[in-house]
Amino acid sequence: MSITRRLLGKAALGLAGAALLMQVTAMAADKPAPFDKPGVKIALVRYLSTGDFFQAYLSGVEAQAKALGVDLRVLDSRQDAALQADMVDQAIALGVQGIIIQHGLTESMKDAAQRAVDAGIKVVAFDVNVENPKIPQIEQSDRDLARLALEQAVTDNGDSWKAGYVYVAGIAPLDRRNETWVDVKKKHAGIDEVAMFGTLDNPIANSVANQARSVLSAHPDIKVMFAPYDEFAKGVKIAVDEAGMNKAIKIYSADISTSDISAMREPDSAWAATAATNPAVVGQVSVRALAQLLAGEDPGHNVIVPPTLITQKELIDKDIKNMEDLSAKLPQFAHADVAMPAWMPNPNAK
Repeated sequence: MSITRRLLGKAALGLAGAALLMQVTAMAADKPAPFDKPGVKIALVRYLSTGDFFQAYLSGVEAQAKALGVDLRVLDSRQDAALQADMVDQAIALGVQGIIIQHGLTESMKDAAQRAVDAGIKVVAFDVNVENPKIPQIEQSDRDLARLALEQAVTDNGDSWKAGYVYVAGIAPLDRRNETWVDVKKKHAGIDEVAMFGTLDNPIANSVANQARSVLSAHPDIKVMFAPYDEFAKGVKIAVDEAGMNKAIKIYSADISTSDISAMREPDSAWAATAATNPAVVGQVSVRALAQLLAGEDPGHNVIVPPTLITQKELIDKDIKNMEDLSAKLPQFAHADVAMPAWMPNPNAK
């Protein structure tokens, strides 16, 4: 039999296909069950979704889910606590094997989370305390976020100033950041909190701006605004700019996004510093911790993503204009080696 080019071509394609099949099979075999086979379903049940942070968090969840080859369902309650609890039940009915609970209220999510556990579903919780020893808590190290921002506030302004504080109780990350604020005020007796305000009404930044206008009118001697969530900080900045007080007040916050970077880089911006984790990385870590549970591994009860201090001066000096620049020029911000066993695919790998 003569060997033609066509036959050689078919043989080459066959060999290439076989090699690719072997490679895919080997890659699948490298992953533990249940990830060695397709068909794993997980759900993200959200309480908060407004703002750049939550969009970036979702993109991280989606990227890590895609890298793992799992089917992701996203259920968004839009700050309706009762609906979020119902959505956990919806996820159970969908037959998912794992659930990420993202934010929410302890009183509404505690029982819902337990129902998922009772149904044999693995659960992790990001920034909501469901008071369950079987459910790992994903955290941004909120106390460190507040500490880094407040240490910078003291460095910039000394330890004696009048402060406005934006806070909404009952939200786990804000409650943890509040603990640090309380401690800092005890340590620095010269810090005088003259106003506390805050809301999560949508749109959050505009609603906070409405409150901040009244606060600034009543307390024009405020020198520092501590707004430990970037939507809060955006609202405060709107009011400060409108009042023409941007050179008299400094804003310190938590969290970061491209729009935050732009606001901090504006000439004479009052927004002096923020402490942040990369929200996309936090989303990835949330999926990885859940994947470890599904694989029979223990990610630990408190899975903590370390934060980075980001100052206005640093953004300008290093010409950081967006989140891509931030990751490139501050490598510690780009990836967290957290919940990262050897078999876990890294969606950031190039």
